[in-house]
Formats: sequence, structure tokens, C-alpha cells
Amino acid sequence: MSQIFQPLDGWFVTGATASGKTAVGCALAERIGGEVISVDSMAVYQGLDIGTAKPTPAERKRVAHHLIDVLPPTEEFSLAQYVALAHQAAADVRSRGREVVFVGGTTLYLKALLRGLYTGPAPDWQFRAEMAARAASERPGWLHAQVARVDPAAAARLHPGDRRRLIRALEVYHLTGTPLSTWQQQFEQARPAEACRVFWLDWPRPVLYARIEARVDAMFDAGLVEEVHRLLAAGVHFSRTARQALGYREVLEHLHSARDLAATVALVKTRSRQFAKRQLTWLRSLSECRRIELAEPLEADCVVARLIALAGCAAHGRRQTP
Repeated sequence: MSQIFQPLDGWFVTGATASGKTAVGCALAERIGGEVISVDSMAVYQGLDIGTAKPTPAERKRVAHHLIDVLPPTEEFSLAQYVALAHQAAADVRSRGREVVFVGGTTLYLKALLRGLYTGPAPDWQFRAEMAARAASERPGWLHAQVARVDPAAAARLHPGDRRRLIRALEVYHLTGTPLSTWQQQFEQARPAEACRVFWLDWPRPVLYARIEARVDAMFDAGLVEEVHRLLAAGVHFSRTARQALGYREVLEHLHSARDLAATVALVKTRSRQFAKRQLTWLRSLSECRRIELAEPLEADCVVARLIALAGCAAHGRRQTP
């Protein structure tokens, strides 16, 4: 069944990996009488603690956190599942008179929260199989041409070789009679930063990279390899989505003798820097984000005071009690 999720309002603290989101988010929630809803696609997994840099027990005691440790790493997890849970969590927080503070750096999730999401109809597996079989028997480019006929906008943005998304575009048109791009257009409505409370914590690139490298070293020192080994010893088989977690994929390869520990640590640092670059590209593309320049040392309370002042909400500067 198709679902339409409208944009969610609230406070948002985002940024690249290792930018200090958790510290600032917790301090902001404390200051305004709020609770944190995680915007992290891997923090939902139980047992994946060190590599995902989940809030510490002390931080969770200070401020209630939601959408952390939701399911075992054996299960798949999707954008639609996350958005549905986020809407439920936000409603729960507000029902108790608390402020909602979204904290995290999964930018696809962030965009869906800010602009809404259309999940589309449930899969029609017979139709998909028919399209896949037909595409295999036709000349190259046939599938893309079929999409161009019913949904030119989708065809323009999809690579001719992206069979999965091309078939999905055809499937949505087949089931609804409306092009997928038409359904999605309503969720591309951007808002100016001044109309939102979305704050992107940004560091000079050399400082951010130094923070990333220090974060990776700390994770391995804290026992990341041992954490993964314990999960495997307990019979945990990582799902496709859980295996994508930065750090875990590399450690799994290390434990299967793909490379030694030093090379594994170096690779996690490299991929973490690359991941940060992709996050920054996404954040620059979202007009809702207000860039907050930071410098060492990070003083969370001072940053929070800046955010509140920028939001123009003096009333939120007073701590509320539950």
C-alpha cells in the first residue's frame, strides 16, 4: 500500500561524521526540554554500538533518545520504515509536551524528514519478473525507452543501465496510472533556511579529517574488532543493509583474512573521509540547512546558544521540565 508522509517540523542538528552532532544535540535537547530522535541508518541496529558511535549510556540518561537499537542486524531496514517510525516517535514526544530534536547525519533520511516521502505501491513481483525477462530478450536500452514513453522525467534522471529503478518506475505507472516522477515532485519543495531550524555543524576540512581519524582510532581502541567477533560468534548474520555500516564491512573482511588490522584501520579512515565528502555534498544541496561554522575546542553549550539565537525563538532559551 502506498503511503505519503508529510514533512516533519522540529529542531535538526546534522553534519558530517565526527562533527559533534551527538554532543550538541544532547545539549540542545536539555536546554529546550526536548528528546532526541536519531537520524542514523545504522544506529537502529542492536549490537552495532562502537562503530556507529551511538550516544553513551550517560548521554541517554541525560536525554531520552529514540530510534536507536530498534532491530537486530540480521534484518533489512529501509527509508520508508525509518520515516514511519520517525513520525510515530515525533508524535509520542509531542504528546508529552516535549520538543523534538532530530540528530544525525544520514542525509537521505534527513531529506525525507524535511520534504516528505511517497513510498509508492507494494511490489508487484509478477510484473517485475515479466519486465526483467522482456528486457533480457530485447535490444539494449529497451527498458529505458519504455520508461521514457510513460515517464520522461524519470527517464531523464535514470541511467539506462539502472534496471531496478527503471522497472520500479514502470511498476508505479502500471499500478497507479500516474508517473513516479509526478508522485515525487511534491516532495522536492525546498524551503529557505530562515524558515527552518535545521543546523549543519561544519568544520574546516583539515580539522574535520583530523576529527575523523581520531574517531576511527578511538573506535578500534574501544574494541570494534572484538564487538564484531562477538556478534559473529553469537551466530549473527549481518543483513545487506547492516553490512553497509561504515567500519563493520571492513572489520568483517579483516576477520575473514582479507587484510591485516593496520590496513583495515587505514581503509576505514579513507572511507570515512569519502563518506564525509558525500554527506557535505548532500547538505549543500538542501536549502533548509543553515551552516554553523565551528572551531576547536567544541563547546556544546556555546553552540546551542548560537542555534537558539539564530532560530529567533527566545522562548526556547529557557529550560523546560517534563
